Amino acid sequence: MTCAACSARVQKASEGVDGVAHAAVNLLKNSMDVEYAEGADEAQVAAAICVAVDKAGYGAALRTGSGGAGAQADGAGGSSFATAAGATSAARQAEAKRMRTRLVVSLAFGIPLFYLCMGHMFGWPVPLSSHEPTQMFAFAFIQLLLLLPIVFVNFSYFSKGFKTLFHGAPNMDSLIALGAGASILYSLYGMFVMGAALGAGDHHAAHNAIENLYFDSAGTILSLITLGKYFEARAKGKTTGAIEALMDLSPKTALVRRDGAEVEVPTAQVRAGDLCVVRAGASVPCDGVVVEGAGSVDESAITGESVPVDKQPGDALTGATVNTTGWMLMEATKVGDETALAQIIRLVDEATSTKAPIERMADKIAGVFVPVVIGIALVTFAVWMIIGGGFEAAINHAITVLVISCPCALGLATPTAIMVGTGQGAKHGILIKSAEALETAHATSVVVFDKTGTITQGTPQVTSVFPAAGVDEGDLLFAALAIEGKSEHPLARAIVDHARALLPDRAAALDDVSFDAFEQLPGRGLAVTIEGMDYFAGNAQLMAERGVDTGDLDAQALALAEEGATPLLFAEENNLLGLIALADVPKESSARAIAELSAMGVDSVMLPGDNERTARAIGAQVGVGKVIAEVLPQDKEEHVRTLSEADGQGKRATVAMVGDGINDAPALARADVGIAVGNGTDVAVESADVVLVHNDLADVPAAIQLSRATMRNIKQNLFWALFYNAICIPVAAGVLTPLGISLNPMIAAAAMSLSSVFVVTNALRLRTWKYRPTVS
Repeated sequence: MTCAACSARVQKASEGVDGVAHAAVNLLKNSMDVEYAEGADEAQVAAAICVAVDKAGYGAALRTGSGGAGAQADGAGGSSFATAAGATSAARQAEAKRMRTRLVVSLAFGIPLFYLCMGHMFGWPVPLSSHEPTQMFAFAFIQLLLLLPIVFVNFSYFSKGFKTLFHGAPNMDSLIALGAGASILYSLYGMFVMGAALGAGDHHAAHNAIENLYFDSAGTILSLITLGKYFEARAKGKTTGAIEALMDLSPKTALVRRDGAEVEVPTAQVRAGDLCVVRAGASVPCDGVVVEGAGSVDESAITGESVPVDKQPGDALTGATVNTTGWMLMEATKVGDETALAQIIRLVDEATSTKAPIERMADKIAGVFVPVVIGIALVTFAVWMIIGGGFEAAINHAITVLVISCPCALGLATPTAIMVGTGQGAKHGILIKSAEALETAHATSVVVFDKTGTITQGTPQVTSVFPAAGVDEGDLLFAALAIEGKSEHPLARAIVDHARALLPDRAAALDDVSFDAFEQLPGRGLAVTIEGMDYFAGNAQLMAERGVDTGDLDAQALALAEEGATPLLFAEENNLLGLIALADVPKESSARAIAELSAMGVDSVMLPGDNERTARAIGAQVGVGKVIAEVLPQDKEEHVRTLSEADGQGKRATVAMVGDGINDAPALARADVGIAVGNGTDVAVESADVVLVHNDLADVPAAIQLSRATMRNIKQNLFWALFYNAICIPVAAGVLTPLGISLNPMIAAAAMSLSSVFVVTNALRLRTWKYRPTVS
């Protein structure tokens, strides 16, 4: 496929096949994703699609590594998504190589042809003259000989162009074939007239005939268009650089322990359950779990975290990460398409296979563009003949209209920008699942946040310690460690971890301590007896029940509760030991991300299930514009729907929802753009349109910023494609000829080639995109 008219024709032919519910054709990747109708025989429908596409003037075959027959079997480790993406990349490189060969041949014969025909106009010495009767036929014949190799290497323009034209679906190749073909046929006719005139001795008629030769125009048209196609093919190759970079992360081989020996095998042969050895400096071959040894793993390629993470037996490993130090034996748990890296590649590949709403508009225009241009060329020819401009002027203007028109730029305007935009997102840990999500995100006016695990860390942490008068902080923490040591409550675990970290030596002494009694008091706390002494941990109500005077710490507990913390009081017998406050603290990036959204003109809303006091305290800490507290999980979706409904003026808000839990899935699906954080549940990730791999809320404004940059680029491309055609086609038709402004087919070919190159090159500017926060 060479232009949007091609992809529109292929899509129409495919969707006309029984058993096809929907087809999405990607011009940039020369691929198509098909959704089968329910109950359809997939193999039979796929075969019918290939026949239908062939009848439409193109060709189709099942993608290597696709579902069905091409899928991986028996749990093999090769990723079909990576295989398909690799095949696409290889095909694009092969196409660029073919275009280079065609370009070299075209220029090798095109430059001498241009020199021979146009050299006299620049005062250059030429071997033959068109004014000498004895040299006229040789002059014309050498032009034809120089043109033939150019036509031969670029014959695909004619074969594809006329094939699609005869199938009633002309494309860009049809315009080139008609323009260059008309030039060649008219020139051959001129040669016949010249030969006849020379035979009759009519040198004046022969001279008039040789002036109407357009071999040089045909050769230059084909050469310049091939030059543009070569640059376009090279630029297209760069649009998928992000996917190729992801593919390059995957290690090619793995060291597998089999029958007691370590064997190096291709990664594609690793199966779930295999034991793999990961030495220092080696990449982790697939996702798995450490079963022996230890190491420090650089996970920056997947998570963006620059500091290596220590791994011990039982810890999870992610494929394509690098073991910087140590030695580990891991058990493979996820291989092939199931690995985290393969899923990232799949998401990016699927996103670039979808179409944004703005692209569908461009496709509709492109679908009728070529027939309209052919109609304009015919009208141009007729008008010039009617007004007495002569056949030469009429055919010259008609050919110029055909050649200068550029449906290719229109077809490439959106997919190139989307390809580069989604690739840049993946590079920065922002996985965008569809082109529609990428387009919708730019208009986001409200971002709704879940609290726990999204704005906050998701686990309670000790935030402050207040010993009672006369009590040492270490003694308070040691007592708290002893009291909470056997509890499984999240608050108890947080206190134990905090105390053990600060008192490692004293914590070890508790291993020999025996509990005489241990009682959990629902809604109040704990009561334990250790070596005959009673200890209490809980709220003020428990302290009052046990006759413990909380004194000034009672007011401190109330103040902490107002700030959203959970205060726990500790006592030994009737003596107050102190207070420890815990809270699910906000992530470091939360406040900065919300401030950045505000600076971008985006409102923020938080939907926590907490009570009003705690929710507002957290909201105030991070600067959320609106807090809706005590929201039940099943009600989140309703609140998102309410926020997105039109206001009194009929204006509808575009709402993005950010969440991580199962209970966020309905709201993520309801929102215009669902955004799941990377450590979220599988259900949340599946329901979302965007996945933040880095688990960093700063990526929320980054995703919106990327969407805005991509949409700005798309609009620039579409404006150029439409503006170029709207201006150039009338000029090519000759409307400015009375003012002395006219175009010939050679200039038209150069302009058409540059138009496509401009669109692709402009899209490549997105490769320099980086998130640039305005709030420090």
